[in-house]
Amino acid sequence: MAEIEGKVIAITGASSGIGEATAMLLAAQGATVVLGARREDRLAALSDRIVEQGGTASFSVTDVSRREDVSRLVNLAVERHGKLDVLISNAGIAPISLLDDLRVEDWETTIDVNVKGVFYGIAAALPLFRRQGFGHFVHTLSTAGLKIVPTMAVYAGSKNAVRAISEGLRQEAGANLRVTTISPGYVATGLSSSTTDETLRKGMQAGMDTMAIPPRAIADAIAFAIGQPSNVDVGEIVVRPTAQA
Repeated sequence: MAEIEGKVIAITGASSGIGEATAMLLAAQGATVVLGARREDRLAALSDRIVEQGGTASFSVTDVSRREDVSRLVNLAVERHGKLDVLISNAGIAPISLLDDLRVEDWETTIDVNVKGVFYGIAAALPLFRRQGFGHFVHTLSTAGLKIVPTMAVYAGSKNAVRAISEGLRQEAGANLRVTTISPGYVATGLSSSTTDETLRKGMQAGMDTMAIPPRAIADAIAFAIGQPSNVDVGEIVVRPTAQA
């Protein structure tokens, strides 16, 4: 897509799943990708693979619950490539549980990653986007925030917090910045591994095994939003398996 070629795009949670698929797709379409995630070995391997296929990639080890890590990722894009066109805040976890279980540490970690991680991305990129006069935030949400069910109160709450933050950001952004949220349903990723309740983890994985769509489906949606002309803001996209209720 012509609107993607030449763009510099930073991606958190880039080492696997949706982030990895998105990085591969955008790089193949001519974007320069700057990859952030916690697992350095996977980041290095992904970056090498993109370069071997003719793309441009770099990476920085990034724990989105640490503000300095997110700032370092954004700064890497600017230092190496002179700009940042898009920040995709994709890193997320889903340690689901019943509220009665009082897994408070899980709740805190969910907020640290799913909510604060997005805030830190905004804090790092918004001043830069203002100076540049252009920029695009893409935030990965979840259909869990659209249909609230037992065990997912905290996870859904974190995603709906980001939905509200994103809408506020969109309204404040003005004519030159764009904000997009992507709400995936069941996707074949390793998200279930973050659930500490073994029974619920197995149930989530069973749902994925039954109906999950490939990460590339979400990557395509992200590319669609990024690839629009600069005066077109795709606000929200929901992508779920046809079999998902």
